[in-house]
Amino acid sequence: MNHNLDFLFLSEADAVKAGAGDIHTCIQVMDEVFDLLGQGDYLMGAPNHNSHGIKIYFPKETPFPGMPVKGPDRRFMALVGYLGGRFHVCGEKWYGSNLANREKGLPRSILTTVLNDPDTGAPLAIMSANALSAARTGAIPAVGAKYFARNQAETVSAIGIGVIGRACLEALMDVLKSIREIRLCDIDEAAAKRYAEELREKYKVSVKVAASVEEAVRGSDVVNVATSGSVSPRIEDEWLKEGALLTLPASADISETLMMDSRIVVDNWEMYEAYAEELRNAKGGFGKNLSGICGFMMDLVWDGKIRKEDITGLGDVAAGKAEGRHDDKEKVIFIMDGMPIEDLAWGYTIYRNALEQGIGKRLNLWGDLT
Repeated sequence: MNHNLDFLFLSEADAVKAGAGDIHTCIQVMDEVFDLLGQGDYLMGAPNHNSHGIKIYFPKETPFPGMPVKGPDRRFMALVGYLGGRFHVCGEKWYGSNLANREKGLPRSILTTVLNDPDTGAPLAIMSANALSAARTGAIPAVGAKYFARNQAETVSAIGIGVIGRACLEALMDVLKSIREIRLCDIDEAAAKRYAEELREKYKVSVKVAASVEEAVRGSDVVNVATSGSVSPRIEDEWLKEGALLTLPASADISETLMMDSRIVVDNWEMYEAYAEELRNAKGGFGKNLSGICGFMMDLVWDGKIRKEDITGLGDVAAGKAEGRHDDKEKVIFIMDGMPIEDLAWGYTIYRNALEQGIGKRLNLWGDLT
């Protein structure tokens, strides 16, 4: 019997070469993921099969000199899952994030994806996943826009134009074929102006750099928020026009009234119910223990201000079990927190591309012990 176990290692450059940044294909793959989600052909962590992942909660202070302490955007998480359909793969996303990384010349997040055989558990691939994660994160608002943007949307606004914000905008432009104007809003105005020039050249549409969040939001058909940091951009109720779609891969500071008066769409409602199980005894409610808009939404649901029956899961829409946009007047807020099955699907796609193109390095986990 041959006991050799090999796996494919992909560096960040390898993953990019194998198509990690292919937004157009990624949108199609993510749409497929949500279809499988709606059918129920997936598993995530915990007995409820919907846990987002396991997170290390760093203490504010510690007597141990080597132990990390809480800091800006410091998150270490392990996200596990299984995805069925043509993917039929298990695996994990390892999420390491620390804002202080930038002082060391490193990206805020350093990400890795592991793919495993769902029968044996043997590793199929270990890959750097920064470009992978950026693409799949950017693709999710676009899948939402496919089903929930109003017909003939003409204006899209990007609040926050970092790596994720740019991936989101590229993906939105891929599905919104009638856009005539792009609006950018970022704390780095010079970067926004440079990016605006790139967009004008690429899409041949009007591109404006907004002086404020209000200027970016008012009258826009689709608004995407992808900012980082502890302070979320404030969006007043009256700024969001009738029929607008607000996509939130990051958080926004919005009112209870706007939430209650809008149609709420989420990536996976069962994941938020899993959060509720995990955090039911945590002090301060969900808002104090979950990032931004997700905790805010959950507090509103558990306080009885929004009925969970009125929340639409994107997977149900992709699988044909629920309707997309009802009409051109409803305001839609799409809230997403990310799922490991998205990383597995896009990671598997990159892995297959790499095998076909001879990219990456085969490594031996162990040899023939006989």
